[in-house]
Amino acid sequence: MERSREEKTKSVSKKQNNLIDDLKLEIASELGIVEQIKDKGWQSLSPRISGKIGGKLSQRLKKMGK
Repeated sequence: MERSREEKTKSVSKKQNNLIDDLKLEIASELGIVEQIKDKGWQSLSPRISGKIGGKLSQRLKKMGK
């Protein structure tokens, strides 16, 4: 049975979200803040650090051609 267009879109979207989450954790690791995220969650980050992660994430996605 063939999957519907909506199901295919959801599947791709989940894969993209997983990729983005993995990249965010990788960047957080490079910045040395993984433990803070694991202990207190993403909401514990300052706007400055969140922006730094977002900027680096954007650069990596551009490199990957996304």
